[in-house]
Amino acid sequence: MSNADTVENAIATPEREQPYEALGLKADEYAKIREILGRRPTSGELAMYSVMWSEHCSYKSSKIYLRQFGQKVSPAMKKNLMVGMGENAGVVDVGEGWAVTFKVESHNHPSYIEPFQGAATGVGGIVRDIISMGARPVAVMDQLRFGKIDDPDTARVVHGVTSGISFYGNCLGLPNIGGETYFDPVYQGNPLVNALSVGVLRHEDLHLANARGVGNKVVLFGARTGGDGIGGASILASDTFSAGGPTKRPAVQVGDPFAEKVLIECCLELFAGDLVEGIQDLGAAGISCATSELASNGDGGMFIELEKVLLRDPSLTAEEILMSESQERMMAVVQPSKLEGFLAVTSKWDVETSVLGEVTDTGRLQIDWHGERIVDVEPRTVAVDGPVYERPVAYPSWQDALQADSASRLPRATSGDELRAEFLRVVASPNMASKEWITNQYDRYVLGNTALSFPDDGGMIRVDEESGLGFALASDANGRYCQLDPYRGAQLALAEAFRNVAVTGATPVAVSDCLNFGSPENPEVMWQFSRAVEGLADGCLELEIPVTGGNVSFYNQTGSQPIHPTPVVAVLGVIDDVARRIPSGWQDEGSNLYLLGTTRAELDGSAWAGVIHDHLGGLPPQVSLPGEVALAELLRAGAVEGLIDAAHDLSDGGLAQTVAESVLRFGIGARIWLDEIVSRDGVSESDALFSESTGRVLVSVPREDDVKFRGLCDGRGIPALRIGVTDALAGSLEVQGLFTVPLAELSGAHRATLPQHFGPVVGG
Repeated sequence: MSNADTVENAIATPEREQPYEALGLKADEYAKIREILGRRPTSGELAMYSVMWSEHCSYKSSKIYLRQFGQKVSPAMKKNLMVGMGENAGVVDVGEGWAVTFKVESHNHPSYIEPFQGAATGVGGIVRDIISMGARPVAVMDQLRFGKIDDPDTARVVHGVTSGISFYGNCLGLPNIGGETYFDPVYQGNPLVNALSVGVLRHEDLHLANARGVGNKVVLFGARTGGDGIGGASILASDTFSAGGPTKRPAVQVGDPFAEKVLIECCLELFAGDLVEGIQDLGAAGISCATSELASNGDGGMFIELEKVLLRDPSLTAEEILMSESQERMMAVVQPSKLEGFLAVTSKWDVETSVLGEVTDTGRLQIDWHGERIVDVEPRTVAVDGPVYERPVAYPSWQDALQADSASRLPRATSGDELRAEFLRVVASPNMASKEWITNQYDRYVLGNTALSFPDDGGMIRVDEESGLGFALASDANGRYCQLDPYRGAQLALAEAFRNVAVTGATPVAVSDCLNFGSPENPEVMWQFSRAVEGLADGCLELEIPVTGGNVSFYNQTGSQPIHPTPVVAVLGVIDDVARRIPSGWQDEGSNLYLLGTTRAELDGSAWAGVIHDHLGGLPPQVSLPGEVALAELLRAGAVEGLIDAAHDLSDGGLAQTVAESVLRFGIGARIWLDEIVSRDGVSESDALFSESTGRVLVSVPREDDVKFRGLCDGRGIPALRIGVTDALAGSLEVQGLFTVPLAELSGAHRATLPQHFGPVVGG
């Protein structure tokens, strides 16, 4: 006999008090659940609703804003889109019968509590989203934000997160091809760990996850279910059934990349053999999520016998089994006639499998525990029709004062020596310094299809060996800009990721995002969120590239202090032949260096203002999205015609950072001059070096192609200034008339910062 709280028992005991507040539900939400069911929920139902109606799963505070991504669309945005928002990951047609699927998600809070497993399972979870679309995962990226670099706790988080990412990704055999790492005290108690995965598939291999077909079997396969990642459900289980204190379950999931590697191959063979109707990964909310979402996306209902779940821990209650977020698990819908073939494949891969139930025509999700009904709900009320909030929105009381405090009042360097000192301070600062300490822990070239990776501006993967077809990816964010103006800040992140794809020679075609903000219960945070989403939706419409999916992460704050709004934007681009890719640094002597775009005195929110003056204020740089499109088209034409040796976008740190990274990329020096920028654009030498004006790219052009390249720029109306030449013999970076820095000194300054704080790379 089961001791679970049954539906029959719930009807008989309407007055029983339930710990809904401990599970994160508000009193009105609990009342709504009772109204939907016409009775009090069972403990299992309460567990399901509490987690599926959470901010993380239901998007209840963000839904009203996210709808813009589906509303602000043009016909051109739908052209290459095969799967949009609402599925496990977006899918884009890249030509020649190939498609690419990609998505970025957050694993912020677990990565502060237990950095290694938090980050590792973040990678594992996003990779399973890609598998469930029928794709083979081919690469990962990550976007990281840590606290102050010299805070003792930062080292704990950095070591754990980076080793967790490298352990999981390297064991899966997936190259890590890009991302960002920033340090800022605002992330001290709340680091951001955003993981991206990308996969490739043939058009005919696309699969969507839904439970259709009465009588089809519901099968759980992969790792056994344990007590990890349960969180609130253990409160429910213990408070409901025992007189003692809450059971202590680990709040962070534990990952096994080797099990996931086998799961990838197993899933791909199941898809190839046409043995499944659909596969859903078990991520947040585990079985609760997978069953309710599959049933909601289907045309009927579902019946599950929960005791058939294979357990790692036999002491788990029914509620804990429903809530467990144990990793490396998938749920499949299988036709009865194909079940034998399905089980043969899982047996071949030594993947444990249990048939839990079947698709029904009841229109309800019904779950039994040892013959007793513990869940009987309409699945859409759990997975789709959750609460929708219009949270109070308020313009921040401090915003005007922050914007009025411009960096224009800050003193500028007036001599070559001062500029040299500032240049070295900027390029050696934690956010501008080389991230090799981190990226050298990642395998970038496994699978043999990596065309570009760190430290290039975008990563690139070859899709088809025969034709050379490939895709490029870049992901960017700037919390400092978004703090100053979240609408423009979001568009600047979009513009930078778009430009970072364009400088590789690829054509940007799609977006995924991960929106990291403070508490939605803070009206000022909701204002930031609403403005950022509006900026991103408007920007994508102007660029005519669709948002294919993404993630919202709220409650990122320490106490009552929210993080800077940090919308991470990932842009995917397509290139016909990866052989035409453009690296970010030059390799030849005597090439001409051209600065494309216009430089303005835009230092508000800049690396220079932060590093040299510890200042954040004013308005972030202007953004011209039509200008970004024109620039991207020029770069693509230059790549196709073979006129460009190297291209590097200008963003954080301005021209100073771009030139430093470009000379260090292959160790080829350069001589540049600023006088033409100063005279044409009417800016100071300091502005010319450190301004973060957008829509700018530094390119190197072989001498013999100089006239042709200038003609290309003139014909497309792109401002182009020749500001330097590459110089292999000098062994230095010379800023003519102002200062010279030997490459050895520059390299030392740029590469020393992270090892100084975190020690030598372990195993790297």
